[in-house]
Amino acid sequence: MTQCPARRSSRASLARRYTERVELDRLDRDIIAALVEDARATYADIGHQVGLSASAVKRRVDRLRESGAITGFSALVAPQALGWTTEAYVELFCQGKTKPSDIALAVAKFPEVVGAATITGEADALLHIRATDVRHVERVIERIASQSFVVRTKSSIVLSRLVDAPPGTAPPEPRNGPGPTG
Repeated sequence: MTQCPARRSSRASLARRYTERVELDRLDRDIIAALVEDARATYADIGHQVGLSASAVKRRVDRLRESGAITGFSALVAPQALGWTTEAYVELFCQGKTKPSDIALAVAKFPEVVGAATITGEADALLHIRATDVRHVERVIERIASQSFVVRTKSSIVLSRLVDAPPGTAPPEPRNGPGPTG
């Protein structure tokens, strides 16, 4: 089976994709915003919104995908529709110099952990957990706390979301004017 040319990437291209900062102009940002709003919109619909032809939008989307600025397209599903009605943030405090990769490997085993990051401050990592109810959150925290490198945890249950921007929402243009291409 042959691979579609658009899907082929060399190792150098993949390395570049994740190490170089991608410069976005106003049209790129507008196209990304349109795709975040509706990833199923046609190139013609997006072109109408941003003032380009469908083929020009397609070329830009292809370039944004190749550069790694757009990493994919997916369905956004309300967590409540899947039974995940409770969420919490859990700070992890780890022994000694626990490597972030060890933390990632351990917490990735838990389907309830929907996000994890190393952070500044006293804690070593912050986990975002989704669960069916508070008791479920408690059981997940107990299982995470039993990991050999975890000294203690500190958790906060989310009462309500105040801001919930969709992932991939394009940030505004920098305040100090356009970049070198503008």
